[in-house]
Order: sequence, then structure tokens, then C-alpha cells
Amino acid sequence: MSKTTSKDYVLFDINTKAFVYGYQTNAIQRMLDFDYICNRPAPSISAIINPSRAGIHKAFWGSKEITLPMYRTISLAAKAYPQADVMVNFASHRSAYETTMEALAEKSIRIVAVIAEGVPERQSRIMSATARKQGKIILGPATVGGMTAGAFRIGNTAGTIENIIASKLYRPGCVGFVSKSGGMLNEAFNIISRNSDGIYEGVAIGGDRNPGSTMLDHILRYEANPAIKMVACLGELGGEDEYKIIKALKDGRISKPLVAWVTGTCSPFLPASVQFGHAGAKADSHKETAQAKNDAFREAGAYVPTSFDGYGDEIRKVYEMLLAKGVVSKFVEPEVPKIPMDYGLALASGDIRKPTTFICTVSDDSGDEVLYAGKKLSSVLEDKMGIGGVIGLLWFKKELPNYAAGFIELVLQIVADHGPAVSGAHNAIVASCAGKDLVSSLCSGLLTIGPRFGGAIDDAAREFKHAKEAGMMPEQFVNEMKKKGINIPGIGHKIKSVKNPDKRVQLLISYARANFPSTKLLNYALQVEELTTAKKGNLILNVDGCIGILFLDLMSSCGAFSKAEIDEVVRLGYLNGLFALGRSIGLIGHILDQKRLGSRLYRHPTEDIAYMMPSSEDIKCKR
Repeated sequence: MSKTTSKDYVLFDINTKAFVYGYQTNAIQRMLDFDYICNRPAPSISAIINPSRAGIHKAFWGSKEITLPMYRTISLAAKAYPQADVMVNFASHRSAYETTMEALAEKSIRIVAVIAEGVPERQSRIMSATARKQGKIILGPATVGGMTAGAFRIGNTAGTIENIIASKLYRPGCVGFVSKSGGMLNEAFNIISRNSDGIYEGVAIGGDRNPGSTMLDHILRYEANPAIKMVACLGELGGEDEYKIIKALKDGRISKPLVAWVTGTCSPFLPASVQFGHAGAKADSHKETAQAKNDAFREAGAYVPTSFDGYGDEIRKVYEMLLAKGVVSKFVEPEVPKIPMDYGLALASGDIRKPTTFICTVSDDSGDEVLYAGKKLSSVLEDKMGIGGVIGLLWFKKELPNYAAGFIELVLQIVADHGPAVSGAHNAIVASCAGKDLVSSLCSGLLTIGPRFGGAIDDAAREFKHAKEAGMMPEQFVNEMKKKGINIPGIGHKIKSVKNPDKRVQLLISYARANFPSTKLLNYALQVEELTTAKKGNLILNVDGCIGILFLDLMSSCGAFSKAEIDEVVRLGYLNGLFALGRSIGLIGHILDQKRLGSRLYRHPTEDIAYMMPSSEDIKCKR
């Protein structure tokens, strides 16, 4: 006769190594946290099997960071870590069968926990039969898992680390527990810890009609394990699995005290053939009802309470009986290592503080919904603030009047494009033709924006504002700029003139006249324009100058901005942002246009270049 080894009756110990199939980062960290508080010498997870990618996963071991290897296939992981004999299978119900059968085919894998619900019954039966034939064990399908206290935990078994500590699962007790329900498993751990020295091992076999292992399979293991002194189980209505346990009790195969309860005693008060949460929790005959099973347990000699409320009392009664007999003895509780709180949780709960790297005052995405300058995005949409209103919030931190938001949107539409010949569009087109991607091509065009292209908005606003506030008469301002040898920003156009006016400027002025409370700076600028166009017809107020000047009129007359805020907007160069944002629309249009056309690399025609080489005399070095 072969000698029985601990592997025959112990699922897991402090040296158990496992694979986690599926990139379940929370479950992985919870397993590692349990390992840490149990003072395991090393993590219980050998590797993660992630079909999407190989590489490494970074996790915490206490307060230190460690890396776990990731493999794409079960076979590669098993070959690399033959000592790992458990696989926690988080595959979905669609692939749980294939991955479990693949794991069972590996010699080194002894136990597979199938977490998925909804695995077809036929597949469950094949998995179970295959495992039994090979002398292996399946937990599930539809299981939360199981654990050996102080040694190893499957995935999310027993819930939070706080619940684990409260239930004293960081060290072994003397009770072996098994249930069908994962939810009841967690509740039972708590009940058992409050009425005894706690569990040694606890398993949820899963709620499907054909679990890979039965409650009796595990109870017989507990019977063979000398470290387990008493057994507790929770069955449920439906099926006849509990009668296998009852028969084993009557046959004497179970000699250790057994505390049992079958849930579902309320079913007689409900409509006929009610099915509870699990696929197997449905009584089709009186024998399958909870009442019949509980009566049969009592008759066989199990300790059965009159209701679930008395389950803990029965456990306490049996435990105290074992204490009195000296079968178990009390021990001093070990000190529990503290798990550091995750930074994100600590920050959210206000338990820590640290200096920040930078400050943001325009948006906040740290809560359930992003805030634009303190206003919920949903409210922005409900109020139909539009892109002009959004710019008001994110650039100026103001809920602007509707006419102000409308002006911003008008500006964006007006500056969106001005044909392919202007420098920004030209550069974007050339980059696109060179095969650059959209963003790179866009950047090429945007980098052209400056004092001579689009960047005059801020300069015009600054110079006209300064002249008006200094009390300069329009003629004085023109003369002053001439003395400095500086062209007046916002004045002049290469093509447009008094006889060929810029329609864009006319649209902006018309909108301002109709909607703004005041246009004092515009009036001043138009007086300057009368002087400049008298000298030359194309020295008109151009679109850049008009935008900058009207924006200052808007800010000073709408009541939303103080003088200091207006000064800051001009000083920091806000207004060129309007041109950059609006023109991006047109630049992207030109870029996509070239890509649709399949345009090839651009080379400037030689006939359009004046080649002026220095003479041989010019390049000679004169001594």
C-alpha cells in the first residue's frame, strides 16, 4: 500500500506557487498582499499568463516594487516554472474550457481554479472527468476560489485585506470549511473566526450544477489532514451532493465533528420551483429542499443549528468541546505585518499629503467627472456653452456672456483658413507631401506663426492699448511708431486695400457694433486707419489687428474682466492662441487634402528661384 502524503490532503501550503491566467491586476496584487502578511518567504505567483502580450508586470511586495514575468501561453509558463502547480484561471466563460484543458495537460499543474460563470455543463463535466482521471483537482467553475490560512490565497478569496485580518486568515486555525457559494465563503470565514481559532483551509466549489470537485471531496481531505480538527460546511437547496456527505458520516468515513447548514429554508414560502442565485440552487423534489437536507444531517450526527443565525453558536459549541478534550489548544496571536496603503487610495481618502509637481487651475479630472474651471462637463453640455464658452472656461476661467462666446466662435471660423499660398499652409502642405504624419505636418505649419504671420494679434492689441491708455492722439501714435522705425502691428495687407476691403474685417466689426456694449479701442484704431490709408491704400486695419483690438474692447466692456486681468491677457500672449487654434482647422484640411490626392514630395521649381552666386573674386580670401 502506498504511503499517504500531505499532497493527498493539502491543496496549498506556504510554498505553493501559482500562475494567474488573465491580466487581473487587482487580484494579482491581493494575492501578493496576502502572501506578505502571512510572512511567506517569496511571492506565491510565479508568472502571469497574458495572451495579449509577454513581458513583465510591476507589483508591490509590501512597500517594495517587484516584477512578475508574463507569458503568452500556458506551455511557455509551465516550462519556465515547473514548480508552479496551481493555475488561477480568470479566462471568460467562452475560453475557460480550452484554457483549463490546456492547463490539465501540463504535468506540473495539479490544481486549476476556474473563476468564470456560465461555462456550459458538458464542458464542466469533461473538465471534471479529465481532472479525476489524472488525479488532479478543479475548483469551480463559478468559484471565488479558496485559501489555506497563513499560506496561499486564490485571487479575491475572502475579500479585502481588512476582512482577511479581521477573520484572522493570516495564520492557520483548526477548521476545514467548504461551501458552494463564494459569497457565503467570505461570510463563513468571519463567523468561524469569531467562534473558534479560525480556519485552516476554506474552499468554494462553485455554484454550477457540475462543479469540478464536490464538497465531499474536500471534506474527506479535511478528515485526512491531522492539522484540521473540525469541519464546517454550507450547502444549498437543489441537487443531492449533501447526501453524499451524509452517507460518509453514516459510514464512518467522517469522524471529525461536522457543523453543517443548508441554505434556502425560505423556499417553501416562495412560489414553486424557485431558483436561487446559482445554477444548482433549485429544488425539484422534497429531497432536494434545504429542510430535508438539514434533517438528514442531524439524523446522521452532524451539528446542525435551527437556523443560519445559530451557525456560529454551533461552531463555538464544537470548538469549546474540542478545547475541553485537549484536541485543540489556544495560542498567542502572531503580529500581523502592516500592508502599506496604495498611494491612490491614500490620496483619495486624505490620509497623506505630498508637495505637487505643478499646479492646474483650469481643469480637474481627479473626480468622477472632469471639471472645466470648476464647472462639470455635463453642465457645460447641458448649458450649450459651445466651443466659445469652453475657451472662456479653459483660457480665461470665466463664464462669458453668450455674445462673447459667439465672438470667439466667429473669430475661429474667420481665421480657419486663408488658402494654400500663405506660409503656414504652404509649410504644412510641404511636410505632408514629404510623407510626414498629420500631427508633424500640423506642427510644421503652426511653427510659422509669428510676428509676420498670425502673430500680430497680440502685438496689435498691446500697441493700440498702450497708445490709447497713454492718451496719444491717432496722429501722434502714427508718428511715434514711424520715429521708432516700427510698422504698426495690425495695419497693412499685401492684397487687400481700401478699394478691395477685407470681408473678414467687415464681419468682425459688424458683429462688434451689433453686440458689444462698447468699441472704444476699435474706434481709435479706425481713426489710425484713416491716417495710414491716406498715405497708402493697403495700410488698412487687417484681420489680426481687428481681432486683437476687438478682444480688448470685449474684455473691457463685458464686465467679466478687471484691468489687471486684461493686462495679464495681453502680457502673456493669450490672443495669438485664437489664431493658432482657428488656423489649425484649415491646416489640417490642407494636410488631409494632400494625403487624399496622394501628392508626392514637393520640390520648388528652379525657374522661381533667383540664383545669385558670388563671383570668383568675391570668394577669394584677401590677405
